[in-house]
Amino acid sequence: MVSAAEQLAANLNFGALAKAEELKKRIWFTLGALIIYRLGTYIPLPGINPDAFAQAFQQAQGGILGLFNMFSGGAVERMAIFALNIMPYISASIILQLMTTVSPRLEQLKKEGEQGRKVINQYTRYLTAVLCIFQSYGIAIGLEGGSNIVSEPGLFFRLSTVITLTGGTMFLMWLGEQITARGIGNGISLIIMAGIVAELPSAIAGTLELGRQGALSTGLILAVIVVAIAVIAFIVFMERAQRRLLIQYPKRQIGNQMFEGQTSHLPLKLNSSGVIPPIFASSLLLVPTTVASFSSGQGPEWMTTVTALLGHGRPLYMVLYIGMIIFFAFFYTAIVFNPVDTADNLKKHGGFIPGIRPGERTAQYIDYVLTRITVVGAAYLALVCLLPELLISYAAVPFYFGGTSLLIVVSVTMDTVAQVQGHLLAHQYEGLIKKSKLRGARR
Repeated sequence: MVSAAEQLAANLNFGALAKAEELKKRIWFTLGALIIYRLGTYIPLPGINPDAFAQAFQQAQGGILGLFNMFSGGAVERMAIFALNIMPYISASIILQLMTTVSPRLEQLKKEGEQGRKVINQYTRYLTAVLCIFQSYGIAIGLEGGSNIVSEPGLFFRLSTVITLTGGTMFLMWLGEQITARGIGNGISLIIMAGIVAELPSAIAGTLELGRQGALSTGLILAVIVVAIAVIAFIVFMERAQRRLLIQYPKRQIGNQMFEGQTSHLPLKLNSSGVIPPIFASSLLLVPTTVASFSSGQGPEWMTTVTALLGHGRPLYMVLYIGMIIFFAFFYTAIVFNPVDTADNLKKHGGFIPGIRPGERTAQYIDYVLTRITVVGAAYLALVCLLPELLISYAAVPFYFGGTSLLIVVSVTMDTVAQVQGHLLAHQYEGLIKKSKLRGARR
């Protein structure tokens, strides 16, 4: 006969193994989905000449196409079915976030919790499809304008390009949602990170080859490695930095019992805007270079002058880059964080900041603190994004792994590791509870 304690122990061990197997399955599912994504970046768009497109891309890669190619893991350079990557979805999400500040309907949906969030996500999918159709049609027209890139230009090529590129982005959007639900980490962020990291080994190999040939000194390569490690550590520190506001809850009486007041904290991230400011700033500054590359030097003289002034490493480019990062840091923080709503929620639940009157005064105080920590956050973003530009311009580093890509890789890695640790901690916590139950059953 099996005792009750032995039966309970067997059930607990089975539960622990099931939890460990679930985490393993989530990790393998995530890796498998990312491998599928990487395979798709090598499937070319039907109806184009890859060699002719590669020559045309080499002339335009210094512009915004180079930025999109970095995010897509080389899919733009190969004009693959995932050339649009997940960027239309990111653009649609940002547009919907901006619209919530001017549309009462969307603002109400945002306040409805999970149900409202599902409706906004559905709107985001529809807007993603619309953006994909417009962008893919523009790509088809641009490809037909190139010399010998498209074998058979016409309506059929445009239609097939729109369907293929739109379908590729919608598939990646679905794949990202599946990773989020059944894998580890945020699926959309992991897809972007996988595209960035995929190009890193070849860049490092090229740098080491230049060092072997003597084109780069060993001291310079070691200095770049040390700087990269220091910048990564600095990003980790700043992304974890928070300003915690003390929140006090008053005493409460339930029946005949009086409960003591509780205290908690309202965490305000030092960098509330994330990686959006560098992406916006670099995209806008690369527009003149992209237009000039498409005109093949046949544009007006003023365009050539502007392109020269806005080249990588130029003083005007540096100044505008820093200015735009700071502007978008404040702008996007104001969009994603509303001090008035936060103060109203605290007031509804009886919470208050010690020494600050609830309501309008609390909102003003939160805005006061948020503005000042955003100054530090914007300066941090500007410093991290400016350092690679200086290395490229003055240290002649041969490959470009900019501050934007570094921020994305480090942030997504931190988030994924935190989720894995969360699963492990939950597993350990359940194990402690089950052990205590087992000891009670044996007694």
